[in-house]
Amino acid sequence: MSFDVVIAGGSVAGLLCAREISSKGFSVLVIEEDYEIGTPEHCGGLVSLAGLEELGVIPFRKTFDHMIESAEISSPNGQSFTINSKKQKVVEISRRELDKQIAFQAQKNGAIIKVRTSFQEITDTGIRTNEEKIDCKIFVDARGVSSLIHKDRTGILSSAQYEIYADWIKKGKVEVIFDQEKYPGFFGWIIPSGEGKGKIGVAGRGIKVAETLDKILKDKGEFSTIRKIFAPIWIKGPIKKFVEDKTVIIGDAAGQAKPTTAGGIFTSGMGGVYAGQAISKFLKTNNKKDLEQYQKKWTERFGKEFEKQVLARKILERIDNETINKLFETITPEIINEISEKDDFDFHTGSIIKLLGLKGSIKTAQTLIGGEIKKLLG
Repeated sequence: MSFDVVIAGGSVAGLLCAREISSKGFSVLVIEEDYEIGTPEHCGGLVSLAGLEELGVIPFRKTFDHMIESAEISSPNGQSFTINSKKQKVVEISRRELDKQIAFQAQKNGAIIKVRTSFQEITDTGIRTNEEKIDCKIFVDARGVSSLIHKDRTGILSSAQYEIYADWIKKGKVEVIFDQEKYPGFFGWIIPSGEGKGKIGVAGRGIKVAETLDKILKDKGEFSTIRKIFAPIWIKGPIKKFVEDKTVIIGDAAGQAKPTTAGGIFTSGMGGVYAGQAISKFLKTNNKKDLEQYQKKWTERFGKEFEKQVLARKILERIDNETINKLFETITPEIINEISEKDDFDFHTGSIIKLLGLKGSIKTAQTLIGGEIKKLLG
């Protein structure tokens, strides 16, 4: 069996890459080790409408759950503020359905998709799966965080996310809970899928995520659990090389999820789009420089934002609960309004700078964190 390109991983990045390559008339095989495209649904499912549009996806009715209207952010001592997110046009989508929708786009262009098929190794002429050897000119690694586990465990956090039914989940309202003792280096979250149903999750360094999440739920009230997902997340930013010989790495496998939130529908998806365009050109010209345009384009688009998000993460990992509580006391209605009115869901470091109060209190912040503040503001 022979294809121009074999893609391991049938998630957003891999499927968008397949769509782009097959649209140019090249043969593409997507292999997915799970039994269904879109399963298991690790993701919280938040993405901007502008991001979806740029990815070339107008969500089907069953893909689109609802618009997010607000986000309530809570501190360890129970203080909270609410950001109005209507202007950012963020939607909660069904990842299961989104992946299937993009798979349909790829298939219509001529790509072939196989589930329950796992990548085993690269061979002299292509790859070997659990079923057979397949010849290909380019292999695309879109297998997600699992590809990074053996490279650098320091960038990986454990996470748990339950899909639940509960009367206390309000449609359109996201909740984010900061507590460096309970969720060190990350946070807890509640993302509604509608009135009375949604996803509740937690991640952190060195914690037992199931026990931690069970404690959150116990405090919240009655609920019914529909699904439990346990998955590693990557928070260290992009890897150094997206292209290694005839292997192209995309999506979470390339570290293209946001270092601040580990969300990556748009940023990883664009990795798939840019890679697909570069691979298509390379297959026509056989010029390696055409293949390398993929990393150049992605880095030009997201590189500086990700550098700032990595710095913001370092700051957030160093501050303790007492500092977080103090920062919450300094957040004014003007700051909240500015974030609500002007900021971008996909490029959100500006919001973090405002919430940390860095522009107004450089001296205090510098004694806390040091020279990284200047880089973040630069």
